[in-house]
Amino acid sequence: MEFHLWLSLVVICILGALSPGPSLAIVIKNTLNGGSQQGYATAISHGLGVALYAAITATGIGLLIVQSPMLFAAIKYAGAAFLLYLGIKALMSKQQSIQFAQKDGALDPTINGWRDGFLIAFLNPKLAIFFLALFSQFVEPDAGWQQKGIMTATVGIIDMLWYIIITFTMSRGPILEKLKANSHIVDKVTGSFLILLAARVVLN
Repeated sequence: MEFHLWLSLVVICILGALSPGPSLAIVIKNTLNGGSQQGYATAISHGLGVALYAAITATGIGLLIVQSPMLFAAIKYAGAAFLLYLGIKALMSKQQSIQFAQKDGALDPTINGWRDGFLIAFLNPKLAIFFLALFSQFVEPDAGWQQKGIMTATVGIIDMLWYIIITFTMSRGPILEKLKANSHIVDKVTGSFLILLAARVVLN
């Protein structure tokens, strides 16, 4: 793969990672309530989920997902159900969040960053559409596994690094303390946002 094409791919992936959405909300929430360890787990597993979708698309299976209405709908509604679950959980945990925030160093043991990050990415079939459109611009018809592997790794690593940076920033200094002091508000906003996203997925 030529270097200038790879740089173009990097720029597009960075712009895609920067766009706010449920992934960012979950990384922030898990970092706030579960600590930096769970935040990093969410970031890494999300990157792995994105890389898996990229690999699926590169091998041609992504086209099957897009062209199969039943399979696409099954993944889409499963994703909506997971967003709804996380949203309701966030809304119902506001009292618990206050308790954890008042205890210095106390963390919410129910947070599972490895699960949340991976499922938020994997249960989003629109990634298949995105990667089909993206890879069609960069993958040559006779591209080998090396080129496809480079593209898949690039996509996953950039996504992973972005959310690792978010976690590092959110878990340092006065930012974390201010968020902990208002953790019940953060949970309420995050929960409402995730529920609205779930409704949008179903209605669209």
